[in-house]
Amino acid sequence: MTVHSGSCLCGTVKFEVQGSFDSFYLCHCQHCQKDTGSAHAANLFSQSAELTWLSGEGAVTSFTLSGTRHNRSFCKLCGSALPSSPLKGVLVVPAGCLDTGISMVPTAHIFTASKAPWDGDLGDVPRFEGLPE
Repeated sequence: MTVHSGSCLCGTVKFEVQGSFDSFYLCHCQHCQKDTGSAHAANLFSQSAELTWLSGEGAVTSFTLSGTRHNRSFCKLCGSALPSSPLKGVLVVPAGCLDTGISMVPTAHIFTASKAPWDGDLGDVPRFEGLPE
């Protein structure tokens, strides 16, 4: 069985996910743009994987946007996105909170009708391995 480990930015929250992911979506909806402060959220979904909190479970809090199914779990101390189960039987794991690598590539871009206008063909934008001087 595959085991993935993850944590928040400050290290207070640590967890393991046992099992496989069914899909990996890059969500461009406006809610995810607000959540991440970026062009999209990158979330892994599983209907069978099991989440185990190893430490800091008391620092995990969740927010559900009123009138929607949009849910986000995060560390109360540093704000890092963390796994959640907003729908019964579905585990959602933000890809960036995993400390172990994943070999899965994104399944699809979703909610592209809400895509940020600046999130287009970025192939010609300069790239730096670190902060440019």
